[in-house]
Amino acid sequence: MAYRVGAPRFHDLSVDQARRSFQKLHYAFRGEGPAVASTIEVPIPRPDGSTMLARLYRPLQSHAAEPLPALIWFHGGGWCVGDVASHDVLCRELSNQSGCAVLSVEYRLAPEHPFPAASDDARLAFDWVQAQAELLGVDATRLALGGDSAGGNLSLVTALALRDEAGPQPGFLLLIYPSTEIVSERPSRSRYADGYFLDRGTLDWFFGHYLPCGSTEDWRASPMRAASVAGLPPMLLLSAEFDPLVDDCAAFAERVRAEGGEVVYEEVAGVIHGYFTLGKCFPEARSSVARAARALGERLKAARPA
Repeated sequence: MAYRVGAPRFHDLSVDQARRSFQKLHYAFRGEGPAVASTIEVPIPRPDGSTMLARLYRPLQSHAAEPLPALIWFHGGGWCVGDVASHDVLCRELSNQSGCAVLSVEYRLAPEHPFPAASDDARLAFDWVQAQAELLGVDATRLALGGDSAGGNLSLVTALALRDEAGPQPGFLLLIYPSTEIVSERPSRSRYADGYFLDRGTLDWFFGHYLPCGSTEDWRASPMRAASVAGLPPMLLLSAEFDPLVDDCAAFAERVRAEGGEVVYEEVAGVIHGYFTLGKCFPEARSSVARAARALGERLKAARPA
Protein backbone atom coordinates (compact mmCIF):
# COMPACT_ATOMS: atom_id res chain seq x y z
CA MET A 1 0.00 0.00 0.00
CA ALA A 2 2.84 2.38 0.81
CA TYR A 3 4.60 1.68 -2.48
CA ARG A 4 1.37 2.10 -4.46
CA VAL A 5 0.98 5.72 -3.37
CA GLY A 6 4.61 6.43 -4.14
CA ALA A 7 5.78 6.82 -0.56
CA PRO A 8 9.56 7.34 -0.55
CA ARG A 9 11.75 4.85 1.27
CA PHE A 10 13.54 5.95 4.41
CA HIS A 11 17.00 5.73 2.89
CA ASP A 12 15.98 8.23 0.18
CA LEU A 13 15.05 10.85 2.80
CA SER A 14 16.80 13.15 5.20
CA VAL A 15 16.56 12.24 8.88
CA ASP A 16 13.86 14.85 9.54
CA GLN A 17 11.87 13.72 6.50
CA ALA A 18 12.16 10.08 7.58
CA ARG A 19 10.84 10.93 11.02
CA ARG A 20 7.83 12.72 9.57
CA SER A 21 7.22 9.85 7.16
CA PHE A 22 7.33 7.33 10.03
CA GLN A 23 4.77 9.36 11.98
CA LYS A 24 2.47 9.66 8.96
CA LEU A 25 2.67 5.91 8.36
CA HIS A 26 1.59 5.16 11.91
CA TYR A 27 -1.19 7.73 11.94
CA ALA A 28 -2.55 6.34 8.67
CA PHE A 29 -2.39 2.62 9.45
CA ARG A 30 -2.74 2.25 13.22
CA GLY A 31 -6.07 1.67 14.94
CA GLU A 32 -8.05 4.03 17.14
CA GLY A 33 -6.52 4.70 20.54
CA PRO A 34 -8.63 3.22 23.34
CA ALA A 35 -9.28 5.16 26.54
CA VAL A 36 -7.09 4.28 29.51
CA ALA A 37 -7.44 5.21 33.18
CA SER A 38 -4.72 7.84 32.92
CA THR A 39 -1.66 8.98 31.01
CA ILE A 40 1.08 10.92 32.78
CA GLU A 41 4.07 12.62 31.15
CA VAL A 42 7.12 11.50 33.14
CA PRO A 43 10.47 13.36 33.08
CA ILE A 44 13.46 11.12 33.85
CA PRO A 45 16.63 13.06 34.76
CA ARG A 46 19.92 12.03 33.17
CA PRO A 47 23.25 12.32 35.02
CA ASP A 48 24.34 15.14 32.67
CA GLY A 49 21.39 17.31 33.68
CA SER A 50 19.26 16.68 30.57
CA THR A 51 15.85 15.04 30.73
CA MET A 52 14.46 11.94 29.07
CA LEU A 53 10.70 12.01 28.58
CA ALA A 54 8.40 9.04 29.04
CA ARG A 55 4.65 8.47 29.19
CA LEU A 56 3.00 6.29 31.81
CA TYR A 57 -0.26 4.50 30.94
CA ARG A 58 -2.51 2.91 33.54
CA PRO A 59 -5.14 0.43 32.33
CA LEU A 60 -8.78 1.40 32.24
CA GLN A 61 -9.84 -1.03 34.97
CA SER A 62 -7.15 -0.01 37.48
CA HIS A 63 -7.45 2.06 40.66
CA ALA A 64 -5.18 5.01 41.32
CA ALA A 65 -3.86 3.64 44.64
CA GLU A 66 -3.16 0.16 43.27
CA PRO A 67 0.55 -0.64 42.65
CA LEU A 68 0.57 -2.27 39.22
CA PRO A 69 3.03 -4.50 37.44
CA ALA A 70 4.67 -2.50 34.67
CA LEU A 71 6.12 -2.89 31.20
CA ILE A 72 8.95 -0.52 30.26
CA TRP A 73 8.50 -0.12 26.50
CA PHE A 74 11.11 1.00 23.95
CA HIS A 75 9.67 1.99 20.58
CA GLY A 76 10.98 0.76 17.24
CA GLY A 77 12.35 2.84 14.38
CA GLY A 78 15.92 1.76 13.74
CA TRP A 79 17.24 3.87 16.67
CA CYS A 80 16.66 6.87 14.35
CA VAL A 81 12.91 7.48 14.04
CA GLY A 82 9.82 6.98 16.18
CA ASP A 83 8.83 8.32 19.58
CA VAL A 84 6.24 8.04 22.31
CA ALA A 85 3.56 9.54 20.04
CA SER A 86 4.08 7.03 17.22
CA HIS A 87 3.49 4.11 19.62
CA ASP A 88 0.73 5.71 21.70
CA VAL A 89 -2.09 3.50 20.44
CA LEU A 90 -0.05 0.33 20.91
CA CYS A 91 0.88 1.21 24.51
CA ARG A 92 -2.76 1.95 25.32
CA GLU A 93 -3.77 -1.44 23.92
CA LEU A 94 -1.03 -3.31 25.77
CA SER A 95 -1.91 -1.59 29.05
CA ASN A 96 -5.65 -2.23 28.85
CA GLN A 97 -5.39 -5.79 27.62
CA SER A 98 -2.64 -6.88 30.03
CA GLY A 99 -3.79 -5.08 33.17
CA CYS A 100 -0.28 -3.63 33.52
CA ALA A 101 1.01 -0.09 33.56
CA VAL A 102 3.15 0.74 30.53
CA LEU A 103 5.97 3.29 30.60
CA SER A 104 6.85 4.28 27.03
CA VAL A 105 10.36 5.73 26.88
CA GLU A 106 11.57 8.41 24.46
CA TYR A 107 15.25 7.50 24.33
CA ARG A 108 17.79 9.55 22.38
CA LEU A 109 17.90 8.98 18.62
CA ALA A 110 20.72 8.75 16.10
CA PRO A 111 22.38 10.33 14.23
CA GLU A 112 22.34 13.19 16.75
CA HIS A 113 22.98 10.66 19.51
CA PRO A 114 24.65 7.53 18.08
CA PHE A 115 25.43 4.27 19.87
CA PRO A 116 25.49 3.74 22.82
CA ALA A 117 23.19 6.65 23.76
CA ALA A 118 19.98 4.67 23.24
CA SER A 119 21.18 1.67 25.28
CA ASP A 120 22.39 4.01 28.04
CA ASP A 121 18.93 5.58 28.16
CA ALA A 122 17.25 2.18 28.25
CA ARG A 123 19.31 1.16 31.26
CA LEU A 124 18.60 4.50 32.95
CA ALA A 125 14.86 3.95 32.48
CA PHE A 126 14.94 0.58 34.24
CA ASP A 127 17.04 1.85 37.14
CA TRP A 128 14.87 4.95 37.53
CA VAL A 129 11.62 2.96 37.59
CA GLN A 130 13.12 0.68 40.23
CA ALA A 131 14.01 3.67 42.37
CA GLN A 132 10.77 5.58 41.79
CA ALA A 133 8.26 2.72 41.73
CA GLU A 134 6.22 4.09 44.64
CA LEU A 135 5.98 7.51 43.00
CA LEU A 136 4.83 5.91 39.75
CA GLY A 137 2.36 3.59 41.44
CA VAL A 138 4.00 0.44 40.13
CA ASP A 139 5.36 -2.72 41.77
CA ALA A 140 9.17 -2.79 41.50
CA THR A 141 9.16 -6.57 41.89
CA ARG A 142 6.97 -7.05 38.79
CA LEU A 143 8.67 -5.26 35.91
CA ALA A 144 9.10 -6.30 32.28
CA LEU A 145 11.10 -4.90 29.39
CA GLY A 146 9.76 -4.85 25.86
CA GLY A 147 9.96 -3.25 22.47
CA ASP A 148 9.60 -3.68 18.74
CA SER A 149 12.57 -3.86 16.35
CA ALA A 150 15.22 -1.46 17.70
CA GLY A 151 13.22 -1.35 20.93
CA GLY A 152 13.44 -5.13 21.21
CA ASN A 153 17.19 -4.80 20.76
CA LEU A 154 17.35 -2.27 23.62
CA SER A 155 15.30 -4.60 25.83
CA LEU A 156 17.72 -7.47 25.23
CA VAL A 157 20.81 -5.32 25.73
CA THR A 158 19.44 -3.97 29.02
CA ALA A 159 18.50 -7.44 30.23
CA LEU A 160 21.97 -8.77 29.43
CA ALA A 161 23.62 -5.93 31.36
CA LEU A 162 21.34 -6.45 34.37
CA ARG A 163 21.95 -10.21 34.31
CA ASP A 164 25.66 -9.59 34.85
CA GLU A 165 25.03 -7.55 37.99
CA ALA A 166 23.70 -8.50 41.41
CA GLY A 167 20.79 -6.03 41.33
CA PRO A 168 17.11 -6.34 40.39
CA GLN A 169 16.15 -8.12 37.19
CA PRO A 170 13.10 -7.81 34.92
CA GLY A 171 10.66 -10.67 35.23
CA PHE A 172 9.80 -10.94 31.53
CA LEU A 173 10.90 -9.79 28.07
CA LEU A 174 8.36 -8.94 25.36
CA LEU A 175 10.26 -8.87 22.06
CA ILE A 176 8.68 -8.00 18.72
CA TYR A 177 10.95 -8.78 15.73
CA PRO A 178 14.02 -7.49 17.62
CA SER A 179 17.28 -6.62 15.91
CA THR A 180 19.64 -9.20 17.41
CA GLU A 181 22.74 -8.56 15.30
CA ILE A 182 23.85 -5.89 12.89
CA VAL A 183 25.86 -8.04 10.46
CA SER A 184 24.17 -11.27 9.37
CA GLU A 185 24.45 -13.60 6.39
CA ARG A 186 21.32 -15.61 7.14
CA PRO A 187 19.11 -16.25 4.09
CA SER A 188 16.21 -13.96 5.06
CA ARG A 189 18.50 -10.92 4.79
CA SER A 190 18.72 -11.49 1.03
CA ARG A 191 15.41 -13.31 0.53
CA TYR A 192 13.43 -10.26 1.70
CA ALA A 193 15.99 -7.60 0.79
CA ASP A 194 13.63 -5.67 -1.48
CA GLY A 195 9.88 -5.23 -1.78
CA TYR A 196 8.96 -6.13 1.81
CA PHE A 197 8.98 -2.65 3.33
CA LEU A 198 12.11 -2.99 5.53
CA ASP A 199 14.55 -3.34 2.66
CA ARG A 200 18.34 -3.59 2.56
CA GLY A 201 18.81 0.11 1.84
CA THR A 202 16.73 1.10 4.87
CA LEU A 203 18.56 -1.36 7.14
CA ASP A 204 21.89 0.07 6.01
CA TRP A 205 20.56 3.61 6.56
CA PHE A 206 19.55 2.76 10.14
CA PHE A 207 22.75 0.88 10.96
CA GLY A 208 24.94 3.58 9.44
CA HIS A 209 23.35 6.34 11.50
CA TYR A 210 23.31 4.33 14.73
CA LEU A 211 26.85 2.96 14.39
CA PRO A 212 28.82 5.57 12.42
CA CYS A 213 32.11 4.25 13.81
CA GLY A 214 31.45 0.54 13.36
CA SER A 215 31.11 -1.40 16.63
CA THR A 216 28.88 -3.96 14.91
CA GLU A 217 30.38 -6.79 16.98
CA ASP A 218 29.75 -5.05 20.32
CA TRP A 219 27.08 -7.06 22.16
CA ARG A 220 25.40 -3.78 23.19
CA ALA A 221 24.58 -3.31 19.50
CA SER A 222 24.34 -7.00 18.54
CA PRO A 223 23.14 -9.03 21.55
CA MET A 224 23.70 -12.24 19.57
CA ARG A 225 27.41 -11.47 20.01
CA ALA A 226 27.18 -11.74 23.82
CA ALA A 227 29.46 -14.42 25.25
CA SER A 228 26.37 -16.06 26.77
CA VAL A 229 22.64 -15.52 26.61
CA ALA A 230 21.98 -17.83 29.55
CA GLY A 231 20.19 -16.42 32.57
CA LEU A 232 17.90 -14.02 30.72
CA PRO A 233 14.30 -13.61 31.91
CA PRO A 234 11.56 -15.69 30.28
CA MET A 235 10.62 -14.15 26.96
CA LEU A 236 8.02 -14.09 24.22
CA LEU A 237 9.58 -13.37 20.82
CA LEU A 238 7.26 -12.66 17.90
CA SER A 239 8.72 -12.43 14.39
CA ALA A 240 7.23 -11.70 10.96
CA GLU A 241 7.38 -14.16 8.05
CA PHE A 242 8.41 -11.62 5.38
CA ASP A 243 11.05 -9.81 7.41
CA PRO A 244 14.77 -9.68 6.55
CA LEU A 245 15.39 -10.14 10.30
CA VAL A 246 13.23 -13.26 10.70
CA ASP A 247 16.10 -15.78 10.50
CA ASP A 248 18.11 -13.73 13.01
CA CYS A 249 15.16 -13.79 15.41
CA ALA A 250 14.76 -17.56 15.05
CA ALA A 251 18.49 -18.11 15.58
CA PHE A 252 18.50 -15.99 18.72
CA ALA A 253 15.52 -17.85 20.17
CA GLU A 254 17.20 -21.18 19.42
CA ARG A 255 20.40 -20.02 21.13
CA VAL A 256 18.48 -18.93 24.22
CA ARG A 257 16.78 -22.32 24.33
CA ALA A 258 20.07 -24.18 23.80
CA GLU A 259 21.66 -22.28 26.70
CA GLY A 260 18.85 -23.21 29.08
CA GLY A 261 16.63 -20.14 28.77
CA GLU A 262 12.86 -20.01 28.58
CA VAL A 263 11.61 -18.60 25.30
CA VAL A 264 8.34 -18.83 23.40
CA TYR A 265 9.08 -18.12 19.76
CA GLU A 266 6.26 -17.53 17.26
CA GLU A 267 6.61 -16.55 13.62
CA VAL A 268 3.51 -14.69 12.43
CA ALA A 269 2.58 -15.79 8.92
CA GLY A 270 1.96 -13.44 6.03
CA VAL A 271 3.19 -10.18 7.57
CA ILE A 272 6.11 -7.78 7.23
CA HIS A 273 8.44 -6.06 9.68
CA GLY A 274 6.49 -3.25 11.33
CA TYR A 275 3.07 -4.91 11.19
CA PHE A 276 2.63 -4.98 15.00
CA THR A 277 1.79 -1.27 15.32
CA LEU A 278 -0.39 -1.05 12.17
CA GLY A 279 -3.67 -2.55 13.38
CA LYS A 280 -5.88 -0.75 10.85
CA CYS A 281 -4.01 -2.48 8.00
CA PHE A 282 -3.17 -5.87 9.54
CA PRO A 283 -5.72 -8.04 11.37
CA GLU A 284 -2.68 -10.03 12.51
CA ALA A 285 -1.52 -6.97 14.45
CA ARG A 286 -4.63 -7.01 16.60
CA SER A 287 -4.30 -10.71 17.39
CA SER A 288 -0.56 -10.36 18.07
CA VAL A 289 -1.11 -7.45 20.46
CA ALA A 290 -3.72 -9.53 22.29
CA ARG A 291 -1.27 -12.46 22.41
CA ALA A 292 1.52 -10.25 23.74
CA ALA A 293 -0.73 -8.60 26.33
CA ARG A 294 -1.98 -11.96 27.57
CA ALA A 295 1.56 -13.25 28.03
CA LEU A 296 2.60 -10.04 29.78
CA GLY A 297 -0.32 -10.10 32.19
CA GLU A 298 0.16 -13.76 33.00
CA ARG A 299 3.90 -13.42 33.62
CA LEU A 300 3.55 -10.35 35.83
CA LYS A 301 0.43 -11.69 37.55
CA ALA A 302 -1.68 -8.73 36.64
CA ALA A 303 -5.41 -8.50 37.30
CA ARG A 304 -6.48 -8.68 33.67
CA PRO A 305 -9.94 -7.65 32.41
CA ALA A 306 -12.58 -10.34 31.93
